[in-house]
Amino acid sequence: MALGENVDVNREFTAAPRVADDVVDADVHVTPPPTFWAEYLSPQFRDRAPSVESDGEFDYIVFEGERRQVNLMQSQAGRDFDQFKNAGKLSDMRVGGWMPQQRLADMDRDGIDKGVIFGGGPLQTGDLDLYMDSFDAFNRWQSDFCADSDGRLFGAAFLPMVDVQHTISMMRAAKQRGDVAVNLPAFPQSIHKFTKKDSIWQAMTGDVTGERQYRDPEFDPLWAAAVELDMPITFHLGARVSRFKDKTNFLPDVVMGKPAMLEIPAIMIYGGVFDRFPELRIGLIEAGVGWIPWAANYMDRTWFMQRHWTECAIQHAPSHYFDQNVYASFISDPIGVELRHHPGGKNIMWSSDYPHSETTFPHSHEVIADNFKGVPEAERDWIISGCAKKFYGLS
Repeated sequence: MALGENVDVNREFTAAPRVADDVVDADVHVTPPPTFWAEYLSPQFRDRAPSVESDGEFDYIVFEGERRQVNLMQSQAGRDFDQFKNAGKLSDMRVGGWMPQQRLADMDRDGIDKGVIFGGGPLQTGDLDLYMDSFDAFNRWQSDFCADSDGRLFGAAFLPMVDVQHTISMMRAAKQRGDVAVNLPAFPQSIHKFTKKDSIWQAMTGDVTGERQYRDPEFDPLWAAAVELDMPITFHLGARVSRFKDKTNFLPDVVMGKPAMLEIPAIMIYGGVFDRFPELRIGLIEAGVGWIPWAANYMDRTWFMQRHWTECAIQHAPSHYFDQNVYASFISDPIGVELRHHPGGKNIMWSSDYPHSETTFPHSHEVIADNFKGVPEAERDWIISGCAKKFYGLS
């Protein structure tokens, strides 16, 4: 039998024993079938929406003259590790990725009380107008999904970072829909580098070597709007792209994707963003946390030694801003939990990553128990519930 063949990913699981009474999942995902685009794109684009074709053991997404297999790395929930496969059919995906009531049932089975949803972003197109419209379409679908969750799921809108005022208007729309965060690319996008081939990765990564950086005064109106709206800003990996279809490079890419996220807060800290906007909250989502206390310590030392010639006149040592402004989420990181009392370790949040390939479903409470051995209950509860409530503004 081929790897992952004939697996009923939608089989039921017995509810696992809970080790904690209140769990807020800081990072979960949705995986809607691509047929939703025809309903949510603006009317002028709907006849160009993707369609789905089946051929043998694969479903294919058909869009703009291209035909690509449905990738399953976004949806491995329901499979054992030795049953993972990279491509297949939509029926190989657990339906909790797009059906609200089935998602709530999976949350009940896994002992999850609330969760914050991160979606999949825009269409891969070279048409800039369609590209921008697809951000809005996905965000509206995701907000509707959360609206059907009995107050247990909350959206993080996926925004482009091409034009600051446009992004601010999308942030305001997200707030009005009830979303609790907005997600930006790791670096600002460069419109002159926009291509169909790179459009998806630009939405996650932006332009790493571009002239625009988030420390620049250009972005101060965005940070001011975030503070005004009490809307946290998230960066969901993206500082380094993982080649998730490449089995040779996938594993080294995945591990390097975590500490690469340091560049985002480092640019903002050294650039004085948090001095100008001390109430701004940013989150490094799915970044892991064990490396952050090391980074805070190292940045303190190098700033103290190098601040004079670099003319870096920030008001506090870098670790201060980690504890004041920077949050991060992890899936399983007992080292990070162990370092929670060090500078940089204060604002950490647990997540299940459902239904992606790193998900803890349906064994989340086993993972929580393993990560928090010997940790006082109050400190555990802060990390698996309280910190996410503070960051996202949940009750």
